[in-house]
Amino acid sequence: MKPSAIIDCDPGHDDVMAILLGARMLDLRGITTVFGNASLAQTTRNARQTVEFAELTDIPIAMGLAQPLVRDIRHAPEVHGETGLDGPRLEPPSVPLAEEHATDFIIGKATTVPDLHLVPVGPLTNIATALHRDPTLPEHVKQIRLMGGSLTFGNSTPAAEFNIWCDPEAAHVVFSSGIPIKMVGLNVTRQVAATPERRAQIRKIGNRASGIVADMLDFYSERLRALFGLPGGSMHDPLAVAALVDPDILRFEPMHVAIELRGTHTYGMTVCDARHLGTDDAMPAGGVHRGEPPNAEVAVDVNADRFWELFLDVLATYP
Repeated sequence: MKPSAIIDCDPGHDDVMAILLGARMLDLRGITTVFGNASLAQTTRNARQTVEFAELTDIPIAMGLAQPLVRDIRHAPEVHGETGLDGPRLEPPSVPLAEEHATDFIIGKATTVPDLHLVPVGPLTNIATALHRDPTLPEHVKQIRLMGGSLTFGNSTPAAEFNIWCDPEAAHVVFSSGIPIKMVGLNVTRQVAATPERRAQIRKIGNRASGIVADMLDFYSERLRALFGLPGGSMHDPLAVAALVDPDILRFEPMHVAIELRGTHTYGMTVCDARHLGTDDAMPAGGVHRGEPPNAEVAVDVNADRFWELFLDVLATYP
């Protein structure tokens, strides 16, 4: 049986890949949108365009929050372009939005769909707001599988990853909620790149959707090459979906994750207490947990080839 889930996203090229993977491999009950890679209006438009080119218009889309809980709003045009989905030219969308606000949609599904998973792959503002509006939500959500943060380095700052950096206060609410969390961060997602060879494999599939995906990844990969010198676009968001689909793609370790809310240079950092894992002879693995008890499982390793096998097989099912 496919896991029931909502994907909460800010499309974004890699968000599109998460939607395509989730629509085939999950019982996808809906897509909720949030500001992030672009404005809320634009990310919502991008989600609508995605379900139209992929012929997924039966999946409801609910629009969410347009700005962070506390901080000033930030976007990522340097990565995803002004629209958040620059690259291929897509037709203006016509699929209607759900009448509910995203937070109402999340609460409604969580209280009516057994064992619902939330898969947030953008800023966590919608999830945090839903938790504030319905304090019983943790009783109804089976697990959160999120893309955000890092065990090691950041991208928006040396310490902070973009999704968490966009709304650290919201991330603090989510990581403090008591809902079981699996965190897929930059330390693993940067290891799964849409290299020219991978993009050639996608084009070779030969269907219309794969051509659009390859064009998207061309634009995204060139931006990340220019900004960071990466060999291809990092497949951040679909890895959060993959974590729910195939347990052998990612390896997780339990640890306490705190969100830095005050640091001058570290605001938005996911402070992962991995001291019990050990990093060298002076800190051997297998030690006891120190500090706070674990509140999340953090991805520490990834099987990139296994991910690409899954993703390519899924793309082949599209028109």
